[in-house]
Amino acid sequence: MRDQVEIGMGRTAMRGYDLDDVEIVPSRRTRSSKDVSLAWQIDAYRFDIPAITHPTDAVVSPASAVRMGELGGLGVLNAEGLWARHTDVEDKIADVVRLAEETSDLEAPIARLQELHSAPIRLDLLSEALRQVKDSGVTVAARVSPQHAEELTPDLLAAGVEMLFVQGTIISAEHVARDGEPLNLKRFINELDVPVVAGGVGDYRTAMHLMRTGAAGVIVGFGQSRAATTTQVLGIGVPMATAVADAAAARRDYLDETGGRYVHVIADGGLSYSGDIAKAIACGADAVMLGEALSESTESPAQGYYWTSAAAHPNLPRSEIVGFAGTDADLEKMLFGPSSDPYGTMNLMGGLRRAMAKTGYRDLKEFQKVGLMLRG
Repeated sequence: MRDQVEIGMGRTAMRGYDLDDVEIVPSRRTRSSKDVSLAWQIDAYRFDIPAITHPTDAVVSPASAVRMGELGGLGVLNAEGLWARHTDVEDKIADVVRLAEETSDLEAPIARLQELHSAPIRLDLLSEALRQVKDSGVTVAARVSPQHAEELTPDLLAAGVEMLFVQGTIISAEHVARDGEPLNLKRFINELDVPVVAGGVGDYRTAMHLMRTGAAGVIVGFGQSRAATTTQVLGIGVPMATAVADAAAARRDYLDETGGRYVHVIADGGLSYSGDIAKAIACGADAVMLGEALSESTESPAQGYYWTSAAAHPNLPRSEIVGFAGTDADLEKMLFGPSSDPYGTMNLMGGLRRAMAKTGYRDLKEFQKVGLMLRG
């Protein structure tokens, strides 16, 4: 039974842990990092590394999605982002970055993003962006919000999308609405021939509900980063170590319930360093969703600035626009090195590979069983 902490008379809260609160414990053996595999597979799609891009325009363009795929990961384009609304996206993003650089008014660049997102989605632009990814030969993936999933998905499939991400800040399988017809996620997924990944979630029960809809994967978290302000705006937070472990427990129970159907757990948040990635996998994740950690790569459209897609919400934005020091490192160097950074912000996959080797594990599934210890 998890600790219940009394926070006042008659009111308790469950104790949760972030990735910073846990450490990986070495085992009795080590192995060569050359013998470690980072490969994983979801449905019919196999990837060399467990890295997926967080679907934000700050990091993902058609070109960077292609490059991510060429390097063995998965790039996810935001089907409701700027690439679906404007022809000169690079100029529009540069305008947002200029405002962030030149003004101390934190609201000005957010207001500009909101203005840019008020333009209607143009299916011709969206199809063209996806075509660029498709023509490269890498897996084509796109993100839609639950509110627009049914409306946009037919056109996404027609444009060649092979994997669909239905992603909101917080998502459930039981949305209650007074007016209009809410998305029936189970029916929606069952009518599609492509794997659907849904999230974010933060607890066992919601993860189990999403698994029962037929989702191929469940996203845990809401992109927690230095930019995300969901906790400040909504008061909702996800201690990532506990959330991932709970979703992994739901995966195990659902596997038993269905007699063998495996649903992948994807961690999205609190992943600034390669050690964070290793700890997320150790807690039970099959893959991680990287946003802020890739923002400084030369392929990132915002060139060292970062925000989540929630920054453009028309009346309740939940992300700042944060600038980082910037590097001359391309995506390949960010993922595979070589690195002169001693903190694990570069060579992210190399750090994960070395953590697995130092604890004696050959692949990601085995590494999910590594010992963990609480700090302090």
